[in-house]
Amino acid sequence: MLLVFDLDGTLVDSIHDLASAASELSARYGGPPIDDEAACWMVGEGAAVLVERVMAQAAQAAPPAVALQEFLALYDQRMFETTRPYPGTIETLQALAATHALALLTNKPEDSGRRILARLGLEPYFPHAVFGDGRFAPKPDPAGLQWLMERCGATAGRTLLIGDSDVDVRTARNGGVRLCLARYGFGFVRVDESMQRSDDWYLDQPSDLLTLLPQ
Repeated sequence: MLLVFDLDGTLVDSIHDLASAASELSARYGGPPIDDEAACWMVGEGAAVLVERVMAQAAQAAPPAVALQEFLALYDQRMFETTRPYPGTIETLQALAATHALALLTNKPEDSGRRILARLGLEPYFPHAVFGDGRFAPKPDPAGLQWLMERCGATAGRTLLIGDSDVDVRTARNGGVRLCLARYGFGFVRVDESMQRSDDWYLDQPSDLLTLLPQ
């Protein structure tokens, strides 16, 4: 079975570092501070969309051309201040890798995404990865998910998408695959009850996957 994981909010808790960078960018353009709770509603659809939302709060009609690069530079400076894998993530991936194919599908830019994978010890588990600034449209477009399925020789019926946000819900629906929602993830606050289905799976901690999946 192919297990396709989201990154931020599913494998790693990165919200404080994302919020810190977004808040500093907002301040540069006269906007309000952005705390972790506010950032939960702004992240998930890629860095460019996050910057658009920050600029909207700063009353900028459109993001200045340099704003995206400013944000990426600010985030680069603090990417590992607090970002860590959720407890049990590494051990869960180690166990799953023995019996399942693993892949990564994230809207994070490839440079920062690969650095996080390498720094936090996640890289060996994801030989196949799709990032938000590559050749595929970002989630919830299913193109990246479909490419991963093709690359791994998996059908939709033998693929599970594990994520934490409304973006992941829509990606799974668009790709016709089963969904597993990480209720511990910071993006889960954006998952409305009406979006959920009776056949969805749920995680309260990463290791719950080990009891849900056939070994």
